[in-house]
Amino acid sequence: MRKAFMYAAMAALAVGMTAGRAQAQAAPAPAATGVKAEIIRSIEDAEGKLIKLAERFPQEKYGWHPEGARSTSEVFMHIAAGNYGYGGFMGAPRVEGMNSATLSKITDKAKVIEALKASFVYIKDAVNNADPEKALKLRGRDSVVREAMLLAATHCHEHMGQLIAYARVNGIVPPWTEEAQAKQPAKN
Repeated sequence: MRKAFMYAAMAALAVGMTAGRAQAQAAPAPAATGVKAEIIRSIEDAEGKLIKLAERFPQEKYGWHPEGARSTSEVFMHIAAGNYGYGGFMGAPRVEGMNSATLSKITDKAKVIEALKASFVYIKDAVNNADPEKALKLRGRDSVVREAMLLAATHCHEHMGQLIAYARVNGIVPPWTEEAQAKQPAKN
């Protein structure tokens, strides 16, 4: 009887240890920390929302704009040009043809989305490979790369706000708003 109890206890201990290892393996890795990781998270937040919004806009609304302002496609491509510009300030190799003049001419929805996605790959790579404390001239004054990183992230969010206004004026609900509304209980 003692042997049976001992074997049962050992088996329970082994199962518990195995379950503990499985839980440890299944647990997500802690979020990366530091200025680069924080900026990347901010950029990825904007990236996900902007891509969803670009996909939500119908092609016929890519040419829409309020009087005196950029068109929908021009705002998306302005964001992409900003990603390339800020990445260049960070020391990433410049990509020929990826500038405001060239990108602003892209108006086809599929090409806008493709260019926008490529610009986010570029800017995240630039952030990951940059030295945040490296000195640079930014907007005519002495600064460090970290400021270019912050400007890249805030630039994306600034123009996302503009595009949300464009969407709402055109009767388009941002996808993440629609998802949040769908999760709310129905009101009586």
